[in-house]
Amino acid sequence: MTSPEIRETRLPNGLRVLTDPMHTVETVSVGVWADVGARHEPADINGVCHMLEHMAFKGTRRRSALDIAVEMEDVGGHMNAYTSREHTAFYAKMLREDLPLAVDLLADILQHSVFDPEELERERGVVVQEICQSIDTPDDIVFDHFQATAYDNQALGRPVLGTVDSVQRLDSGIVGGFQHAHYSPERLVIAAAGRVDHEALVALVGEHFTALTARAPAPGQPARYTGGEYREPRDVEQVHVVLGFDGVAYEDPDYYATAVLATLLGGGMSSRLFQEVREKRGLAYTVNAYATSYADGGLFTLYAGTGPADVAALTPVLSDEINKVRVHVAADEVARARAQLRAGILMGMESTSGRCEQLARQVLVYGRPIPNDEVMAGLDAVDEAAVARTAERIFTTPPTLAALGTLDAMEPLERLKGRI
Repeated sequence: MTSPEIRETRLPNGLRVLTDPMHTVETVSVGVWADVGARHEPADINGVCHMLEHMAFKGTRRRSALDIAVEMEDVGGHMNAYTSREHTAFYAKMLREDLPLAVDLLADILQHSVFDPEELERERGVVVQEICQSIDTPDDIVFDHFQATAYDNQALGRPVLGTVDSVQRLDSGIVGGFQHAHYSPERLVIAAAGRVDHEALVALVGEHFTALTARAPAPGQPARYTGGEYREPRDVEQVHVVLGFDGVAYEDPDYYATAVLATLLGGGMSSRLFQEVREKRGLAYTVNAYATSYADGGLFTLYAGTGPADVAALTPVLSDEINKVRVHVAADEVARARAQLRAGILMGMESTSGRCEQLARQVLVYGRPIPNDEVMAGLDAVDEAAVARTAERIFTTPPTLAALGTLDAMEPLERLKGRI
């Protein structure tokens, strides 16, 4: 079960501090998770969350970019950050005695970054290269096209990195203003896991996070799944195909059944898609199924990379497997999928960084830490009937298809719809 020693303190300004002690390690992972992501961005400054993530490390009133890197690496620790469609995270891992330094650095970059225009201009070039690298990676960019098609003309459909054009619009005032408007205490969670004392961390946070101003959270645009089709002919060796459907939100009653469905359909070497598409037919090297949830929606996604000569055979096989799982699910494959998910969760609990991130995300999504016993009970309640029912629910929604490569032999979406 989740550690009974998990503690939470809410500071007077609304900032939440959580700890998950691990007494047998010598390190601590600590981070700040913001309930702010790409879906909270206006269209004209798409990518500002990601640029903010970069610029937070580029200098504060007290430290240069080099100072930030050197101070953490002087003690053998490391810092990093990431941006998703709903959250942004800044985190560090270090030896337990260096926790005060990590909290000081995190507080500094999130409250006192200067967003120097010259630094921003340099970093703009770095981000543009990151965008171009994504565009040049077919099995990466095809998912952005899929997302944009599934959530057409919505914030949730826009790329996390932004576009070259939108990134060119960003300046210091826009980036700093976005942080000031969105990084309010009630939208932030500070979590730590490892060799950490709760009261000591609360004292450190109270000492260093004093420049955040309280304000009402800005709501994001509600998710509205649309479905549709995107095709991009491109001269590459493979055809990259993403087929998806409307999924479920985090708090949907079918959340656990959807996770089990994705795992048994395309989550491992014993999964239906791996066995049928790769092992029996040799149509793809990589074939997977994913369940992605958001606060108010989700996506169920199948991906395969295949050769131009095989793409005509691929989509009918994907359709057949979708239809089969709606009709019959065996008890042994449900049990195997549950075991895979259970093992993945428990293995993640052996890492300070994994426990830290899980704790923060649960509080942002559900408002509280979720005991592992509760998660396991949710998984154990999923039986064959629940999986088949959920498959029927998901696979009767309008499909979304994104494909990139040599597409001459690929069937149109309308014909694919007729198969499902």
